Parts: sequence; structure tokens; C-alpha cells
Amino acid sequence: MKNVKQVMLAFFVALVALASCSSLKVTSDKDQTVDFSTYSTFEFYGWEENSDQLMNRFDRERVEQAFANEFAKRNLRPVKAGEEGQLVISLFIVTEQKTSTTAHTSHMGGYGGYYDYGPGWGWGGGHSMTTYNEHDYEVGTLIVSVYDKKEQQLIWESVGVGTIDENPQSRERKIPAYVQQIMAEYPIEVVE
Repeated sequence: MKNVKQVMLAFFVALVALASCSSLKVTSDKDQTVDFSTYSTFEFYGWEENSDQLMNRFDRERVEQAFANEFAKRNLRPVKAGEEGQLVISLFIVTEQKTSTTAHTSHMGGYGGYYDYGPGWGWGGGHSMTTYNEHDYEVGTLIVSVYDKKEQQLIWESVGVGTIDENPQSRERKIPAYVQQIMAEYPIEVVE
């Protein structure tokens, strides 16, 4: 009995861990010839192609602050107005509407065969019923690009793709976590 309880507890912990995992997919790429430890300052270029217009002011500020915090954790500081940074950071976002369809089939009939319970043999052929449900959702792609200001070339880029949460309170919590995942492969380790 004790082993069964331990197995059930382990299963429950694994289930909770899976449920809390983010659905964010991240890909990153970098210039292998660059020594990222030589940079200490950055300037924010802004949002490419005015892509920030897809967000409200609150989410835009959450994203910008989350990236500023992540760069600060890597000992990169923003320059003051009028100064030039060694790195230039730009952000880009795009969204896409999608629909998912789920189907559920119930089978009834046969001896003892209600909803697939029982052996499913015996009298009658039974019948099946399939119901379909559609769910609309929005997928967002957030890209951070890092350029060497002097060389004027891209040296690192990371792309995060995930479902956009409709709840503002939830986004306030999730945006920093998503940005942290997008920044995870930046070639400088986080300084705590």
C-alpha cells in the first residue's frame, strides 16, 4: 500500500510539473566569432516596423522592462539619453489567429457495452457518436535582435513562439517568465 501511495504521489508531482510547463518554443542563434564578454552597454532601438502597435501600453512596457531586467542580469546596462551603447537591441512581435478542433467519440451498444464498458459483444450492433469542438486562440512570435553598434551587424537573435494569454493579470506574471526563456541562450551567464 505504501508503494502505491508513493507511485501515486510521484505521478501527481509529474502531472503538476507538466501542467505548469510553458508552451513557449524558443530558438536562438549567434555569431560564433563574437566575444560577448566585451560588451557592457546597450541602447534600445525600439520596435521594428511599429510591431508594438499590436499590444496595449501595459504589455509593451512589461515586455520592455522584462528585457531590460534580463540584460541587467548579464551586466549590461542601458545608456543614458544622448549616449551610444555598444549593443543595439530591437524587438519585433507578430500575431496570428488559429483554431484548434478536438473530437470525442462515444460508443454505445452491444452486451454491457455502454460507453465502451463491458466486453462489447452480444446483442445489437451499437452506435457511435462523435462531437467536435472548435477553440480560437492567438499565437504570438516575439523576436529580440542584438546588433554590434560599431560593426552594424546582427550578433545574436532569439525567437519565442507561444499562445497569447487573454488574462491581463496572468500576462503580467507570464511575460517576464517568457522573456527569461527567450534570453536563456544569450552567451553571457546570469549574474545573481
